[in-house]
Amino acid sequence: MQILPKPPSVRGPAEWFIGVVHFDVIAPGTESRGKVNAVHFPPGARTAWHRHAHGQTLHVTEGVSLTQSRGGDVAVIRPGDTVWCPPGEWHWHGAAPAHFMTHLAIWDGLAEGLDGPETEWGELVSDEDYGQQPA
Repeated sequence: MQILPKPPSVRGPAEWFIGVVHFDVIAPGTESRGKVNAVHFPPGARTAWHRHAHGQTLHVTEGVSLTQSRGGDVAVIRPGDTVWCPPGEWHWHGAAPAHFMTHLAIWDGLAEGLDGPETEWGELVSDEDYGQQPA
């Protein structure tokens, strides 16, 4: 067993997020283990559209979250809910307008910065997309 020291929280880049979002790296990713980040969103903050080469699992630990796959409906997810985003699926996720939200983001990839080359980032999510009524 190895106890790993907790690295400092990191502010998410403005190219990836609307709002001030912070990461806590839980597992940086190795050849045999996926990455895990706790990601903290204030009300209204959200990711840009993005996709992962190997897919991504999101597990909400607190607050209320909104998420959407490109072309799909906005969905509400709450603490204890887990979402699987398949490989190559464009999606976004973030906090609901009146709630803070934290989720665990889990995906495969080697430790190269916060996100690594297995994630492709697109445009920021518009207020129109974010403001759609959840299904």
